Amino acid sequence: MKYSAWLSLVINLPGQNKTLRMRIWRALKAAGAASLRDGVYLLPDSAASRRAFSDQALEVEAGGGNAHLLPFSGEAPVRHETLATLFDRTVDYVRLKASIDAFQRQLAKQTEPEARRGLGVLRRELAALAATDFFPGKARVQIEEVLVAAESALNARFSTDEPHAVQRRIARRAIGEYLARTWATREGLWIDRVCSAWLILRFIDPKAKFRWLKHIKDCPKRALGFDFDGAEFTHVGNKVTFEVLMASFGLEADVGLTRLAAMVHYLDVGGIPVGEAAGFAAVVTGARETQENDDDLLKTIAPVLDSLYAAFLAEGSK
Repeated sequence: MKYSAWLSLVINLPGQNKTLRMRIWRALKAAGAASLRDGVYLLPDSAASRRAFSDQALEVEAGGGNAHLLPFSGEAPVRHETLATLFDRTVDYVRLKASIDAFQRQLAKQTEPEARRGLGVLRRELAALAATDFFPGKARVQIEEVLVAAESALNARFSTDEPHAVQRRIARRAIGEYLARTWATREGLWIDRVCSAWLILRFIDPKAKFRWLKHIKDCPKRALGFDFDGAEFTHVGNKVTFEVLMASFGLEADVGLTRLAAMVHYLDVGGIPVGEAAGFAAVVTGARETQENDDDLLKTIAPVLDSLYAAFLAEGSK
């Protein structure tokens, strides 16, 4: 992204209020602000930057200090490039790469819940870093690929039957022909499967019955299989099963589902980070630990997905 305008925050705090100084410094650091000198901070000008700086300006003034927001132009190429170097996140990506490498080395010794939690931490770190990477380059692309490889290694160990994408046209289906059916997928539900099951119940077949398969060869002939090799609904091209179901039943125009699909896609096969992804993965990981079977897991996760869908739908309508 190219920025032609910048925003600076100049603050002056009286006395030695170390607690307030530290709180403001942490907030500015989390926003990705660069420090030009003591009390002078910089961000590329955007609505998010103005909110971040305005919030901290209010904090400063409430503490008895002074704060000024000063926009200025960075159109001159030399000035722009000089300022942009202050936001180089390469060192942060190198540190994150080391953490991912350490995660992969420890993977063989971990239980699945431990590994899923560890991956969730790495995802949150990447999402936070990406949010303040105002000038993304090759380092970001490479770290996303490394994290996808780490997740693939995790799934190869704990989910040996992950489907392989096929190349075919996604046929449009009529919802009325898929009512009160039996749907089957692999047991031990994870992101794509539990979200696909919710999608089926919520938007396609509200009277659906599910079979959780220990072995995919045991799938009943009349059942509609999903998310395994050879299933009627599975990965097609770059679409995960959730996205294939949406395309198959004409649900792609739904703004809330589109947002959910981006989250499911990222958690299942990687790609563009989604802010809510790490939190949702943590919820599913915890539910898998506390629920006795996949029926209970689906009942637990369904309200979470209902709430996310409602939130995404509301945001999309603004």
